[in-house]
Amino acid sequence: AADGTPREPDERSVVDAAVYRDGRRVGTPRTLAATYRRLREETGAMAWIGLYRPSEAELLSLAEEFDLHKLAIEDALEAHQRPKLERYGETLFVVLRAARYLDALEEVDFGELHVFVGPDFVITVRHGAAPDLSAVRGRMESTPELLALGPEAVLYAILDAAVDGYAPVVAGVQ
Repeated sequence: AADGTPREPDERSVVDAAVYRDGRRVGTPRTLAATYRRLREETGAMAWIGLYRPSEAELLSLAEEFDLHKLAIEDALEAHQRPKLERYGETLFVVLRAARYLDALEEVDFGELHVFVGPDFVITVRHGAAPDLSAVRGRMESTPELLALGPEAVLYAILDAAVDGYAPVVAGVQ
């Protein structure tokens, strides 16, 4: 807002929000607030919230709900962070640099991904097209026993996709 207060979340940046229990999607809430409610209602559940260039208000809402550290929120608002892994209490904050090769242009397109991983949640914040997290989510949902392993399994799948994305880049550059 013009007076310096954060805007209310408009949630246009929410790509997908889901609540999982035992490796299966049990809810696809339409808003962040509905996701928070559904997660609280489901015993033993995990939320996976995917965002693309979220607003400050959206990140502040997530920070309040999941007790995300202020410094990590500041980093997630801005792209151009160095790859890193930081622990804030029970939450991991990971910054990844992903890449994809654009054959038609013969160029490398770099993306940046910020991931918050807590005891019952994964929040991804993308600043760029790479990596394709819908493919990661689809693969995880098709293997419920893997998804049932929780937030750390989701982080592993995201890291795997980011690393695998470099093979076509290397081939294209060669």
